[in-house]
Amino acid sequence: MTSEKAWRADVYVALKAGVNDPQGLAVRDGLHRLGYDEVSQVRVGRYIQVWLEAPDEEAAAARVREMCERLLANPVIEEYRFHVVRA
Repeated sequence: MTSEKAWRADVYVALKAGVNDPQGLAVRDGLHRLGYDEVSQVRVGRYIQVWLEAPDEEAAAARVREMCERLLANPVIEEYRFHVVRA
């Protein structure tokens, strides 16, 4: 049984527009080699799930935002978004 205070955050981190993405270029080139010539651009990012305890959704979101700013994303070159749901 899940706790009323249990939350899961789905966090998506990607490089900001204009930041060089060598992984994305490599994936795009690989897709071209496989015949997917219609692909013009690929950006590679990360998907992170975090489970946490918090009294409500607002508090959970505040903690996840802090985690993103301090560790999960590099705010200089990356952007992030997340959503919080009951675990």
